[in-house]
Amino acid sequence: MRIPLIRKVLLQTSLFGVLLLFTAHLRSAGGVVGEAGSCMINIGFYTAHFSVYQPSDNGNDVFCEDLPDVENTIFVLDYLHQGLEKVPVDFRIIEDLQGFGQFVRWENIEGIDDLESQTVFFLPPVIHSNKRLTVEYKFERSGSYIGIVTAPHPTKNIMYRAVFPFEVGNTGFGYWSLILLVILLLQVQYMSSQGILHKISRKFRGN
Repeated sequence: MRIPLIRKVLLQTSLFGVLLLFTAHLRSAGGVVGEAGSCMINIGFYTAHFSVYQPSDNGNDVFCEDLPDVENTIFVLDYLHQGLEKVPVDFRIIEDLQGFGQFVRWENIEGIDDLESQTVFFLPPVIHSNKRLTVEYKFERSGSYIGIVTAPHPTKNIMYRAVFPFEVGNTGFGYWSLILLVILLLQVQYMSSQGILHKISRKFRGN
């Protein structure tokens, strides 16, 4: 059975839109992505393994972004680029009071009038020659937060930043909801192309 042109165009447009949003999320999240079973963070041309732990309730479980509990949390960056161990790196956590959500970018952070009032944690710039940055912070309430990691170029007057949103206390679905939506659209398109939806529709109409 051939799909009517308008339905085919709508399905393909919707699918493309969701994929575009998902790709935009990966870019806006400061490069915090899953890769080969681990999490990575990109700070300009610098890279590091990114791991988050909530040992009180979750033992040695490792998280990339969204955190299930409101408790003591440990953020760990293991430097992969040797340049990171030679420059001062800072780490900031702010509440997402503006509701930037999954698509936050550094330009959004720059537009905040009083960043300090939204900051719940700040580690000043420090050189970590042991190739690891460790941050420990105890969250007091669930909600939406944004992590910001800043590192300068070793020789030029350039500052690089990674901005990544995350939820604390299972308050959101993260980007997995986008993946599920893509899968759903693919399934709908397949069922339409095979005439399955038409058969189901006729069955319910009693034809």
